[in-house]
Amino acid sequence: MQLKDDHHCFVCGRENPAGLRLVFELDREARSITTVFVPEKTHQGYEGVVHGGLISAVLDEAMTKLAFSLGMDAVTGRLTVRFKRPLMVGERMSVTGRLTKESGRAIEAEAVGVKDDGTVVAEAQGLLMRVL
Repeated sequence: MQLKDDHHCFVCGRENPAGLRLVFELDREARSITTVFVPEKTHQGYEGVVHGGLISAVLDEAMTKLAFSLGMDAVTGRLTVRFKRPLMVGERMSVTGRLTKESGRAIEAEAVGVKDDGTVVAEAQGLLMRVL
């Protein structure tokens, strides 16, 4: 199976009118990827607080998009997110994803979301599996 990008991904798809349309920057040498997410009211759970599932989706995307951008067809096998501080509607969160280990079909990755003042919003660890 080969994964294809039709530009309709909910997180990064520029052709998805209902999506976040986040733009990611790849640093091939560092094997990392970054993006910025500024949530709107439609992204909240409780009033003014961004839904944790949406934060998880952005962190997950940073890991899987990095693998895909480096030529690895992989999907998330396991995702663990630790929430540290709330992200409020309108607050800017920078997200960085990195690959930490590769072994056969398994790719270990991590991602972190940080506010402009340095406050960590959430950290994620992922186990990605290469698609054969």
